[in-house]
Formats: sequence, C-alpha cells, structure tokens
Amino acid sequence: MKKGMVSIIKALILLILINVLATFLHKRFDMTEDHRYTLSQAALNTVAKFNTPVIIDVLLDGNLPQEFSKLKTETRLILDEFQAKNKNIKFNFIDPLEGVEQIDGAITDLQSLGLTPTRITVEDESKVSQEIVFPWAMVNFNNTTVKVPLLKNRLGATTEERVNNSVQGLEYAFADAFTKLGMKVKKRIAVIKGNGELDDRYLADMLTTLREYYNIGAITLDSVATNPQKVLDQLEGFDLALIAKPTTPFTDAEKYVMDQYIMNGGTSVWLIDQVNIELDSLFNEKGSAMAFPMELNLNDFFFKYGIRINPTLITDMYFTQIVLATGEGNSSEYNPVPWLYNPMVFSKNNHPINNNLEAIRFQFASSIDTLKNKNKKTILLQSSPLSKIEGTPKQISLDIINTPPKKEMFNHGNQPMAVLIEGEFNSAYANRIKPIKILKNLDKGKPNKMLVVADGDIIKNQIRNNRPLELGYDKWTNNFYGNKEFLLNAINYLLDDAGLINIRAKQVRIPFLDTDKISKEKTQWQLINIGLPLFLTLAMGLLFNYFRKRKYGR
Repeated sequence: MKKGMVSIIKALILLILINVLATFLHKRFDMTEDHRYTLSQAALNTVAKFNTPVIIDVLLDGNLPQEFSKLKTETRLILDEFQAKNKNIKFNFIDPLEGVEQIDGAITDLQSLGLTPTRITVEDESKVSQEIVFPWAMVNFNNTTVKVPLLKNRLGATTEERVNNSVQGLEYAFADAFTKLGMKVKKRIAVIKGNGELDDRYLADMLTTLREYYNIGAITLDSVATNPQKVLDQLEGFDLALIAKPTTPFTDAEKYVMDQYIMNGGTSVWLIDQVNIELDSLFNEKGSAMAFPMELNLNDFFFKYGIRINPTLITDMYFTQIVLATGEGNSSEYNPVPWLYNPMVFSKNNHPINNNLEAIRFQFASSIDTLKNKNKKTILLQSSPLSKIEGTPKQISLDIINTPPKKEMFNHGNQPMAVLIEGEFNSAYANRIKPIKILKNLDKGKPNKMLVVADGDIIKNQIRNNRPLELGYDKWTNNFYGNKEFLLNAINYLLDDAGLINIRAKQVRIPFLDTDKISKEKTQWQLINIGLPLFLTLAMGLLFNYFRKRKYGR
C-alpha cells in the first residue's frame, strides 16, 4: 500500500515539474508538409522591436462560409506564430456586422474606411444565399493603423482558389504591415522629370502607396545642361529613380548622368513606351491614327545593360476591354468591346515580384529582346502564347473590333514585356568619349538591379471628377488589374535589403472539402456515422447477453 502511495506521489511531483518547466521552455513544431507555419527570419524580425502592444483586429468572425472559416483559421495560426516571437502582438477576431441594426449604413461606413466587402454566393443543396464578408485586418500601433487585405482576388478564380492564394500571402501581408508600423528611416525615391514624363495626377495613386514605405522627391534633368554635377549629386541622395513614360528624347548628357547614378549603386525603374500611339487619338471622324516609333535616344543605353525595347506593338488574344459609345445624345449606349492592343498579362509566378498576382493590364505595349552579357535577366511578364508582333509605323483603327481575329496568325507568343536586370553593371559609356565632365567617372558599378517595362501606361491611374482613381481600376469596365501590386512588389524588391519580399515565393496548399461529393454522398455517410455505431452497440449487447446466458444459464 505504501509503495503504491509513494509511486503516485512521485508521479504527481514529476507531472508538476514538467508543467513548471513547460512555462519556461517553449518549443513549437510545424508538422505541415509545406511548413506553412514556419515564419521566415525576415518576417520574425519585423515584430522583434515592438516594446508596447500591437493590437490586431481581424474582421473575420461570425457565421462564415466554409472557405472563409479556413481563412480565419489560417490567419489565427499565422498570428499565433508572430505572437510566439513577441508577446506584445495581441489579436482578436470580430464580426463587424454583429448586433448592427442598420446593416447598409454599417457597410457604407466600413467602405468609407477603405474596407471593401466581398459578396459570396453560398449554395447548400437547393438553397442559395448571399453572404457579405469583410476579409480585412486592422493592425494598430500607438496612433497608427495599417489595413491588411486578407483576400486576394484573381480573375476567373474560384472561391477556394482565392482563399488558397490568400493563405499563401498571409505571412507577407502581416510582415509588411509590421514593417510599415516599425519603420523609422525611409529610403528615398526620385521621380524623374524633364523628358515629358507622366503628369503627377496620373502617378498619384502609386506615389501615395509608395509614401507608406519611402520618401518621394522629384529630380528634373533639365538642369543637366547647365550643372550636371549638381544634378548627379542630388540624384545620389536617392535610392531609386522612377522614370514613368518619357515622351521626349534624352540628351547624351542626361543619359550619362543617369548612367553614373546607376554605376554608384542607384536602382532604377524604367517604364518606356517605344511607340507613340494613344487610345484617345483614335476617337476622331476616321476612327484611326498612325502609330510611330518613339525616339527617346535610349537604345544604346539599354543595349549596354543587356536589353532592347523594340518599336513594335503586341496584339494578344488574351486582351482587356475598352468601352465605346454607340448612338447619339440621350440614346447613347456604352459597351465593352475587345481590344487586342491591350494585352491582359498573367504572371509567370517565377519570382517573388510576380508571384500570386492578379492579371496585369498593358496598353499599346512593345516587346523586349534580352541580349547576352554577364548580367542576370529575369522575364517577369510576357505576352500569352496567342500573341502577335506588329511593326510600326502602322495605322491603328477601331474597325478591328468588328473583325474576328484569326487565331492562326497569333503565333509570336510569349514576348517579354517586363525584364528584371541584376548584376555588376558596366557603364553604357565605358570606352567611349564622355559627353560631359563629372568629378568621378565610373566604368564599372556596384552590384545593382534595374526593372524595364515596355509600357509607360502600366503605372497610369485613371481620373474621375478630377480625382485620381486606384491604379489598376478601370472605371469603364469596373474591372481591377494587378498593376499596382506588381509595381509595388518590384520597387520593394529593388530596395529591400532585409529580403522581406522573398516571403512571397512561399507556396502553400490548403485542402478543402469537395462540396459536390458531400452532396452526393451525404446520405451514405449519415448512415455510416449514425447507423454503424447503433448497429455495433446492438451487436455487442446481443453478444454480451448470449455469452452471459451460456455462462450462467446452466
């Protein structure tokens, strides 16, 4: 008896010791095949410095459709991992419409905060209903709030596919929000002016988004003619140069200043139209206009870095629509029509920049040739297999919308349209006579990065009532495209020393229940789950009575 009591006491003491040790020693194990809950070091670093509470309100609670319940669960698990790194990370799940009497008013208030709802059609056998979900999180620190979209939309994707894409981006989405909140020193972006670049109102939405991460300034190259050294010194105070759709040629002196800026480690984004044509120019009595090559005097500049932007136009059977008016006066109707010169480009998903993106809209884009040199070149965006190259000069007419395209003619597919260049760049003016004198000439630069896109309009937001709309939104068709996210990812990659953008390369697969199979086999599994236990219980009872009678019935 005493030995038994001693054993029990020892077991209790051991159990208490294990629990005490467990409060001090904490270890989490990620047993998932894709390690979806193992956060990267770059992501963990974003929460390490918070010494006061960061409060996260996740607007995913209540009676959610199955797919969004999955998203809620995955969001909770990701936030658990961040909280395990820093106990100041606090989060809660709320239903923004719970207990609200005026639902429409509450939805309007949330939309005014930039929280766009998602309407989901839920099918349960013969019953179909509409559910409103706000897939957002609000990350609050001190007096600052960052909105985190939890749902990623993709054209043509099912709800399950959208949730899968969203789960894949959760780690980056929250790490990005923590980065914004903890940022003390911002890098600087120079918007280059002086060569007919896009007006600020057409860059407004992109620049507003970039200001959450970086300081923005403008540099005008006009002064290169009188004081090139001053312009170069000003440029070198910026980490990245953004050149958005120039329309007048660069002088050799301006090119040389940009070249030396790059040699000194400045990254750059070049959004270039190599053909001069605008959709507005077609709205005339003839309904047509000539497309001419754009002479920007940049061919030799890009050639040295390993690319060539061709004076061509890409037409694609994967296109975005434009809207044309038919009729006159009050009887006018606005109808979307196919427009082959506006390719809809789907991401290759071969790089953190373009991974898991919505389709991107190009307008009168050209093709890019990649040339052999020591620099690494990654084709981030390209036309579809059903695309065609058209040379210029060429007359473009609205009449093409009335002529069905011949599929067999679209055989120039997969034309590069956006190329990332990385490496130790050589100067475009190495072994050449320099057009101007500067204090320190470099023929070979530091390791660097450059993005070249053969379409200046990729960054251009539309205007409504003299106010800029969100980049990627088409007010005529009410469609959203991934232009903004692509450019933001690209600039983050070019300026990201911590490697945070690389989190986007993470691949996650979430299994879902097959709703069709559930509907077909519902009765079968109900019988198994309810009938089988009853049958086994009855059988065991009969067997028990049978053996009991045999034993005691003699």
